[in-house]
Amino acid sequence: MTTPTPDLLATFAPTGVLRAAINLGNPILAHLNAATGQPGGVSVDLAAALAQRLGVGLALVVFKTAAQSVEAVRSETADIGFFAIDPLRGEGLGFTAPYVLIEGAYLVAQTSPLQANDEVDRAGTRVVVGAGSAYDLYLTRTLQHATIERAPSSPAVVEVFVQQGADVAAGVKQQLEADLERLPGHRLLPGRFMVIQQAMGCPKGRGEAAREFLAAFVEQMKESGLVSEALARHGVEGASVAPAA
Repeated sequence: MTTPTPDLLATFAPTGVLRAAINLGNPILAHLNAATGQPGGVSVDLAAALAQRLGVGLALVVFKTAAQSVEAVRSETADIGFFAIDPLRGEGLGFTAPYVLIEGAYLVAQTSPLQANDEVDRAGTRVVVGAGSAYDLYLTRTLQHATIERAPSSPAVVEVFVQQGADVAAGVKQQLEADLERLPGHRLLPGRFMVIQQAMGCPKGRGEAAREFLAAFVEQMKESGLVSEALARHGVEGASVAPAA
């Protein structure tokens, strides 16, 4: 991987530090340490590795939702972010290839007549998703008959689903599996309804050279084993390292 030039350093870190937008709405990739209250996770590890590669300090800009994180990078109040690739998010952002693949799943009550993912898109079915999440964007495009209802964040999806008596909760498979442990009387529909491609991104206005450098960095992090080691270190199950671009 090429050494960053002074111009590239200024492009990535115009304030002198690398400002990384961290989305806590995706618990597979970021979380707050229960003991310290500090953010950690795969995305934090990648941000730290990039700052080290650039030879600059790191400032974590933490958000509760993906939509807030996207807007921070778009508006250049953050220099990089970690996003699910989606056509609607492409405006104003330059994406790398994915570094992690994550499954999306549906949760229903044990008594629900729904038995398969392709049965969800029916008139009268109410599906709860996290507002602005990759699942929200995807299901808004693909569901033709079911009604989408939005929770304020992805971790709040099941809570809203229960409170409102909805039919389906949609989200990160691992988050829903964790919710099942505290909410007996529910189950996941078999399989997955989509695969999230999780990538890094920077403001498109920073130029193609910056995006290419970031893309090369992601490929090296996959090849070197840093991504797989981070997934293991943080106890992430059900997510896999994306293949080489």
